[in-house]
Amino acid sequence: MKIKKFDNEFSWKEARKTKITGSRLGSIVVLRGTGKKIGFYELIAERLAIPRPEGENKMERGHELEPIAIELAEKELGKTFNKELVIWERDEEACIAISPDAFLDNLKEAIEVKCLGSAKQIKAIIENQPEDEYKWQYLQYFIVNDNLEKLHVVMYDPSFVESLQYKRFEITREELKEDIEKYLEYQRKELEEVNKIVNKLSF
Repeated sequence: MKIKKFDNEFSWKEARKTKITGSRLGSIVVLRGTGKKIGFYELIAERLAIPRPEGENKMERGHELEPIAIELAEKELGKTFNKELVIWERDEEACIAISPDAFLDNLKEAIEVKCLGSAKQIKAIIENQPEDEYKWQYLQYFIVNDNLEKLHVVMYDPSFVESLQYKRFEITREELKEDIEKYLEYQRKELEEVNKIVNKLSF
């Protein structure tokens, strides 16, 4: 066994990168199934990505990168999307809603940008699918907007070389049609129950 000594915390933290440490082991070990956990992709990303500043606000970074991601998608698709700050609501139930990042004026296509960090960017590229953590958000676009035919999930991270910075996934209404009806009805029932409880407690 080797023992490495460090003069400061920064160099110690940097040396821990790309290694399976005790605190990381749990994010790598798969007990059920054969898929890889996020720790596996973190190891890859730490070898390929430019390190981000410590303490960086992820939400602020996402807002800064979003226009660039949309512009790249527009260039790839050859279309100009509306970037107004809006909320879409269902006609019969305003509480069933979504906030699109960008959309065509005919409402048939929309863009959802995800700047999730290097590990999730690499995971999406290797697995060739958008981050599953947000599947309900993707579904909600189609539940709210009956005219929507395609949702473009755009993942962007400038920490990598150009070929790994941008990845677009296309989700269609056809793929989700069974879940659209199912979870629209589910939301209606939940809201009905919420309204009953609110009315009861208001008097």
